[in-house]
Amino acid sequence: MTAVAPDLEELFEHTIERDQRIEPRDWVPEGYRKTMIRQIAQHAHSEIIGMQPEGNWITRAPSLRRKAILLAKVQDEAGHGLYLYSAAATLGADRSDLTDKLITGKQKYSSIFNYPTLTFADVGVIGWLVDGAAICNQVPLCRSSYGPYARAMIRICKEESFHQRQGYELLMTMMRGTEQQREMVQEAVNRWWWPSLMMFGPPDADSPNTAQSMAWKVKRHTNDELRQRFVDMSVPQAEVLGVTFPDPDLRWNAEREHYDFGAVDWDEFKNVLKGNGPCNTARIAHRKRAHDEGSWVREAAAAHASKQLLGGPGGLDPRPGSGARPQRTQKGS
Repeated sequence: MTAVAPDLEELFEHTIERDQRIEPRDWVPEGYRKTMIRQIAQHAHSEIIGMQPEGNWITRAPSLRRKAILLAKVQDEAGHGLYLYSAAATLGADRSDLTDKLITGKQKYSSIFNYPTLTFADVGVIGWLVDGAAICNQVPLCRSSYGPYARAMIRICKEESFHQRQGYELLMTMMRGTEQQREMVQEAVNRWWWPSLMMFGPPDADSPNTAQSMAWKVKRHTNDELRQRFVDMSVPQAEVLGVTFPDPDLRWNAEREHYDFGAVDWDEFKNVLKGNGPCNTARIAHRKRAHDEGSWVREAAAAHASKQLLGGPGGLDPRPGSGARPQRTQKGS
């Protein structure tokens, strides 16, 4: 292994330089593997935890149509988490281990989901701003150097784009309603604007992983570049919607051809990451409870899979002492 490792590393670097995909069969440096597992797992955790803020409103949505839309969206987020856990598994990560790290606080998820959804307008603002920020972050990841992650992102981005439009449509409907509804929308925008900007991560100068991720072409743009793109995209949308952002320094800069905006409160960001946000404790407790209460489902699924292997064509006997390991049967084998 030691004798051929330099050739393998050279092949890896050549694949990155040629802008080609790294696949599960390929040799990768341990640092690349750990970086990809950390990033994909954090993304998967965010999708799963992200079901909670809006799931909280499914039974309280104001009409059957809004309930159906919200239920479908929350289901989409669960699917995103499953794609991503599967992508992490191609790197040798175990899903049960990743779940344990989430509920024990050893792995993080997006800080945005530690804020509460106080009114139904929050559902629309999450769709517009939170999913909008996610799109800015994730569309470049469709060209990530790791193949399974990049391919998962293609479908996820299509669905997140739909979520963003659904949220904006909800807000447009509320803005055509009563004065109280318009005030509700503006109040929700005021609460979610700054946390949305934090979704892109710390400033480039304080982001220890950005340089290496850019070199490996895991990321295509820095945190600050993506944050600026999101601001430039959101301001015209806010003007059409008829709301304002809570930032007195927000104005167009003709020289830069970008919007200037005020300083993000990075102390708040770090505090939420440390577990001190408004809903950190509740989010993890809920995830742990769901995991514990679902243990019988996992056990039943494992028992069913074992029975299929024992009775299926071409299956191997997985019973202890048989000397065989369970394998997936193939059609026609």
